[in-house]
Amino acid sequence: MQNFASIELFVLAALCAATAAAAVWWLSPSPRRNSMEQDLLTADGRTDAVFLFDDSSLIGWSSGARKFIGDQAENFDWSMLRDQLARSYPGLPQSPGYLKDVGPLVLSGTAAAESREAHCEWIDGVTRVQLRRSTVEEHNKSLNQELTTLRAAVHQAPYPVWLQSEEGSVTWSNLAYDNLSQKIRGRSTDVAEPLFTDLHDPMTSGKPERIFIPLPDSGKKLWYNVSTTETEAGWLCHAVDVNAVVDAEVAQRNFVQTLAKTFAQLSIGLAIFDRNRQLVLFNPVLIDLTALSANFLSSRPNLLTFFDRLRDQRMMPEPKSYSSWRHQMADLLEAAAEGRYQETWSLPSGSVYKVSGRPHPDGAIAFLFEDITAEVSLTRQFRSELEMGQSILDHMNEAIAVFANDGSLSFSNSAYDNLWQMDPDSSFAKVSIMDASRIWQDTCVPTPVWGEIRDFVAGCETRDPWWSNVQLRDGTRKICRVSAIQNGATMVSFRSPETAALPDTQERFPASTQG
Repeated sequence: MQNFASIELFVLAALCAATAAAAVWWLSPSPRRNSMEQDLLTADGRTDAVFLFDDSSLIGWSSGARKFIGDQAENFDWSMLRDQLARSYPGLPQSPGYLKDVGPLVLSGTAAAESREAHCEWIDGVTRVQLRRSTVEEHNKSLNQELTTLRAAVHQAPYPVWLQSEEGSVTWSNLAYDNLSQKIRGRSTDVAEPLFTDLHDPMTSGKPERIFIPLPDSGKKLWYNVSTTETEAGWLCHAVDVNAVVDAEVAQRNFVQTLAKTFAQLSIGLAIFDRNRQLVLFNPVLIDLTALSANFLSSRPNLLTFFDRLRDQRMMPEPKSYSSWRHQMADLLEAAAEGRYQETWSLPSGSVYKVSGRPHPDGAIAFLFEDITAEVSLTRQFRSELEMGQSILDHMNEAIAVFANDGSLSFSNSAYDNLWQMDPDSSFAKVSIMDASRIWQDTCVPTPVWGEIRDFVAGCETRDPWWSNVQLRDGTRKICRVSAIQNGATMVSFRSPETAALPDTQERFPASTQG
């Protein structure tokens, strides 16, 4: 127990000693003063002379202040500093306490001080004196550097810059202007004579204007966008080379003219609308097909106005109502933008137009108008003639079938369909000569006629016409006639022997040789 009590007393004494030592270190003024002195000395990152005084006693200095202090650091005070600096920096206070009352002082140095200044201030009981380069000199140096940079930037600019007086003479120019002037006029030309003579428009409008300079001994021109700014010294002018832009515009204009000439030779009307749905290009045929005036089309109408005018001119199918017309136009625009619009317009005048909508680059849409009235009329006439021929053959008692050169059934009349109980239109598949001969063979008594017909259709023998008697299983007799017609086709007909005389052509397989 006694040992344990001794240990407790020892630990308690040690703790008290450590606490006292910490308190002494914390309350000591030396570390705080040294820290403040260091901050005051390093307040300016440059190697200027800095002095720190506590009242009149020197307590710190920078490396730049050593030449003033020398070996007298221990005895150096405010009066000694003032004796050394009073001639170079007039107005230095007699005592540091003066700064506490009046605040910081900036004293400009004389010529002997090499354009420097003394900055004196009182900070929490410490007087700080800094000998530094004059801020005015620093500002002038900065201005000179900026001026040098601006001069180099303007002089080395890749485009001509010049100053022109009110009288019209050039008073200053950069390197690009001088090089251009020598290129155009040579070296012996008066530099005061302006290279760009027609500057009236940009000076009055205040906007860049395109001006050209003719090259001597050639028909070429150098194009520039010239802008002017009025200054106290005259007109400051800038010229930007736009020869590449002019060449591109000429190439584009030539290309458009080529397209226009090409479109003018087309028989199809063309109308191209840009991404804003305004008409930007059309050909003369469109005027003829739509009966729209050239002035209207040249005014660049939008797409809805264009089709509204077509509806007013009765150059498109009349809608049932105006509301449905608007919905129809929206569907038309969507379909054309996707390349799905293609319709045939039957106009009240009897004309028929084929109208197609196709997407173009950059959101544009092109509409093509083609007059197909002649084609439709020809197709209708041809279809009418076919229907008339079909009707005539359907009224004949003779059963007729026509097989193409590939062996497929291309035509048959009603008498043939009724005789053989066939309906060629009921199936999507083509009826071949093999299919037809199989039906004939199943319906009639055996005979070699069907094989001969197959060979005749296939062109395996001479195609001279012939005929033969065939007999259905119910005892009905028919005369089968086989003839070659145009384009390699074959006509096979069946008729009753009682209704007509026998054909004049050769008979094959007489009755004595069949069955």
